[in-house]
Amino acid sequence: MMAAHRLLIGLAGVMGAAGVALAAASAHGADASRLASASAMLLFHASVILATIALLTRGLLHGGIGLVATFGFAIGAALFAGDLTLRQYAGHALFPMAAPTGGMVMIASWLAVSVAAVVAKR
Repeated sequence: MMAAHRLLIGLAGVMGAAGVALAAASAHGADASRLASASAMLLFHASVILATIALLTRGLLHGGIGLVATFGFAIGAALFAGDLTLRQYAGHALFPMAAPTGGMVMIASWLAVSVAAVVAKR
């Protein structure tokens, strides 16, 4: 297995753990809707990372495009969730437009998966 795949699988595990922790925090905190949104993005995209790695290893996605998309899921979810979590606990943003940037990276990654499926080696 490629080192990049192992890194992404490790990141998915960390994202999943953080997603569960944020879900618990949102369930016990007042006005914690930001944490619930952050949790959902992390949990969902952790699963997506594992799925895209599986598709890549089976050759069902174009390797380069699929790998870029998978890293995009990790980066986008981290930006989105990181910004919302920091806003909740510290009262300020990660950087201006961090959450929307993360969201756009995730959208672009989903589109890249579509392209990777179409141009995969047959």
